[in-house]
Amino acid sequence: MTATTDQDAALRIAAGRKPFVEPLRLGERLKEIRLAQHWTLEDVSQRTGLARSTLSKIENNQISPTFTVVQKLINGLGIDLPQLLSPPRVQPPSMGRRDLTRRGEGQRHPTPTYEHELLSCELAQKRMIPFKTIVRARAFDEFGEWVRHDGEEFLMVLDGEIRLYTQYYEPLALVSGDSIYFDSAMGHALVSVSETDAVVLSVCTRGDSSA
Repeated sequence: MTATTDQDAALRIAAGRKPFVEPLRLGERLKEIRLAQHWTLEDVSQRTGLARSTLSKIENNQISPTFTVVQKLINGLGIDLPQLLSPPRVQPPSMGRRDLTRRGEGQRHPTPTYEHELLSCELAQKRMIPFKTIVRARAFDEFGEWVRHDGEEFLMVLDGEIRLYTQYYEPLALVSGDSIYFDSAMGHALVSVSETDAVVLSVCTRGDSSA
């Protein structure tokens, strides 16, 4: 992302007008997934419960999807959030792979509640999806519904303090240095309870073993 784009995203965040992800990237990714599966817009509509006109507008970058719409896409298409945000690159399997991400050079994806920075984006066919997240939410009510995606997740608090809400457990306070491993198909949400936005590192597995 360019500096101008980063500044625009920061201004939207400050003004409370925060898209779930940048519409251009999500639109391209949705179309890529649909065509790879040989699905029509009607096929995706039936799977997700979203109108064909809505899907077309998303693919053509005419609207920015809400969190609820993105959840319907994830659940209906049988994918997880990292798959939707980070398209795979064509790269043959090889031995001794590595992928360096310098500080601040990951792919940024602002959302109404988090600001994700996807890491190791050049490496294709990863079994794990690492990303750093600035937790901007201050209350569970900001989510509207649970966050869910396939696979499992490891989370460590890098800075600040969070409260982890999960579907089947009482809210849990985590401070800098604390970590937790959980089933990410279980509803979950992170809320910052420190004076400044908390920062966490997450590593998610893909939902299928062949990833």
